[in-house]
Amino acid sequence: MIDELIALALAPLLLAQGRRARRLAQSLPEAAGSRTGNCGTGAAALRVLLVGDSAVAGVGVATQDQALAGQLARVLHGVLPGTVIEWRVVARSGVNTRQALAMLAAEEPEQFDLAVVALGVNDVTARVSIGTWLARIGQLVEQIRGDWGARQIWLSGLPPMHRFPLLPQPLRWFLGRRARRFSTALGAWAARRPGLHYVALPDMTNPTLIAADGFHPGPGAVAIWAWALARDIATHFDRVSPVVVSAACG
Repeated sequence: MIDELIALALAPLLLAQGRRARRLAQSLPEAAGSRTGNCGTGAAALRVLLVGDSAVAGVGVATQDQALAGQLARVLHGVLPGTVIEWRVVARSGVNTRQALAMLAAEEPEQFDLAVVALGVNDVTARVSIGTWLARIGQLVEQIRGDWGARQIWLSGLPPMHRFPLLPQPLRWFLGRRARRFSTALGAWAARRPGLHYVALPDMTNPTLIAADGFHPGPGAVAIWAWALARDIATHFDRVSPVVVSAACG
């Protein structure tokens, strides 16, 4: 209710600032390279599905090797010795959670050991309610488990939008406040459901971690993000597939 009152009071300014920020945020392409890959050599394999929006698609970095999938695979291989990391990215710039449901349904499913989901920024900017967003996250979780076989799913918290240089004030403050509320609600929601793991993103204070557009994560921010996810996955995941695989990271 407070968010709605603030939005109503500041509506003309927030709308104007939002339209301009949206145009500027679309200036960078998604990362180049294959949306599937392998990393490492070992006698076991861990298959990871990554689902998300522009940040998972690699906007803000040059290649998928620098994006979340590539960096997460390298870190996971380091913290899970003898395990080959096999990954696939299903992500598209600009999608909200409702659109991600349709995006994932249009893909040919495979079987994965776990999934990482990073969605919500475009729900925040579109003023989707937290309740509606969580309901759609729940639908996405069931879709991933049913079609893609991932019984454990890691849900990433939203990025620190209150630190995005692209966003002018008061839009930065308003969206940052909403993003923090979304993350808090997601953590509480996940904690009540078996097989779900919530990972908060560190509050990255160094502006050089942000990409050139002032909105998306650069390679340094993605590295911090990948480490946070990998540590939690290594702590809580309890099964890898017994298969001998040898592959180079990248």
